[in-house]
Amino acid sequence: MGGATRPLAKLCPPPHPTLPRGRKGTLRLPDLPCFSDPGCVGLLGTEECLLVMAAAVAMETDDAGNRLRFQLELEFVQCLANPNYLNFLAQRGYFKDKAFVNYLKYLLYWKEPEYAKYLKYPQCLHMLELLQYEHFRKELVNAQCAKFIDEQQILHWQHYSRKRMRLQQALAEQQQQNNTSGK
Repeated sequence: MGGATRPLAKLCPPPHPTLPRGRKGTLRLPDLPCFSDPGCVGLLGTEECLLVMAAAVAMETDDAGNRLRFQLELEFVQCLANPNYLNFLAQRGYFKDKAFVNYLKYLLYWKEPEYAKYLKYPQCLHMLELLQYEHFRKELVNAQCAKFIDEQQILHWQHYSRKRMRLQQALAEQQQQNNTSGK
């Protein structure tokens, strides 16, 4: 990837749909599963959930607010790689909420290279793409669907790891042959 990259502090998500406001115009925490389910700590971790809460409160136009929002959305998008989390969202009706579905559409900006490079779990982008389809969202209510996706991910990782190791070994052998024949 050519060109200069912006430091994380300068990188901010595109304009966000306005956050819901409580009494007297104060921001209220978004109605995301992290705030309504104590089991979320197992998915995100205590520190990440605290970060999510801090980000929801601090989402302003300043750099610190943009950085927190970036981290919040990064964490949430990566959670989409977990089929069991998708099943959790589907069973609790999040995918029936038009605002939530619009939020998933908004998150498609993570497919752009300047944002995608921060993802540790790139399969989340494929899941995000599939979540744009109503049929897929409806199927996720079924635990067997989530289990199937989970099994397929594991098989992919196993196959990918073996294939990558074979490719690396072949490359190392080729480099070794080139080094010995070049002397």
